[in-house]
Amino acid sequence: MLLVYYLIAVNLTAFILYGYDKSMARMDRRRIPEKTLLFWAWIGGSIGAFLGMRLFHHKTLKPKFAIPVPILTALEIAIIIFSLIGNYHLTVTEYEASLGLENDITVIQISDLHNQIFGINESALLSKIKKQNPDMIVITGDIVDKTHPSYSIALSFVKGAVKICPVYYVTGNHEAWMKGAKLDSFFDDMRDLGVIFLDDTYIETDEYILAGIGDASLNSFNAYAPFDDSKPVIMLAHEPQYHDLYQSLGADLVLTGHYHGGQIIIPNVGGLVSPEFEILPKLYEGIHDFDGMKLVLSRGLGNSVLPVRINNYPEIVVVKVS
Repeated sequence: MLLVYYLIAVNLTAFILYGYDKSMARMDRRRIPEKTLLFWAWIGGSIGAFLGMRLFHHKTLKPKFAIPVPILTALEIAIIIFSLIGNYHLTVTEYEASLGLENDITVIQISDLHNQIFGINESALLSKIKKQNPDMIVITGDIVDKTHPSYSIALSFVKGAVKICPVYYVTGNHEAWMKGAKLDSFFDDMRDLGVIFLDDTYIETDEYILAGIGDASLNSFNAYAPFDDSKPVIMLAHEPQYHDLYQSLGADLVLTGHYHGGQIIIPNVGGLVSPEFEILPKLYEGIHDFDGMKLVLSRGLGNSVLPVRINNYPEIVVVKVS
């Protein structure tokens, strides 16, 4: 969404500047420097500049405007289309994990939503989830974003998700950074809707244990003792690099996110950069085996600092647990 806001702002500014400069020209008053007008076209406002040129009949005969601005406009439109597809083309990735359960379960993992919008009230996202007939939805952190904390977007998703099946949640690093009354109120709303919080706690069913770790506890976790082998343990956490911790706690299947697929996936190479600025991280997506413990790493749905995904479509993870 940050990219969308930026493009709207810069193109609207460029359009207004071109119109203002035309009006100043008609009144023979002080003009906006041409290099300033071109600057706004070069930084992403070429569509606004082009529309301003055409609508106000301004600078259309000057080669320094008539040639580069239409070229920049075509290039910007192509980049916008490419970015929109990269950021909003929802994919479904399915994994299998055998834990020895008597009854198979389908788990939908949603990670790193970061206030990304997928249809009105997240309808496109919820529709794809519903088609998978899940037994549970697990949210593994960063449902909101510190840089643009719109709780209403995340709450729209939660309102729809709880109507599909039980929803379980652990916090990510963005929630850990966003302490305060507004976040507490958002969490209260989630609980009122029926979301089950698993930060540093667990629930036990007849067949398995569903445990969670809040992101703020990852460096000094001591909320519960390691589990024995009496039941399989499905663990929810945000960051995959703490796999040694999860293994020491007796986890059999861990669902994580955080790495955003490396943001840019280079074919036959892998993800480009992790949130910790590790170049070509070994972990960026997929299912991994750590001495028998399966770790699922979602590419996530939204973005935070970098607003563009390349070769890295937003992902709904489906885990068939048997």
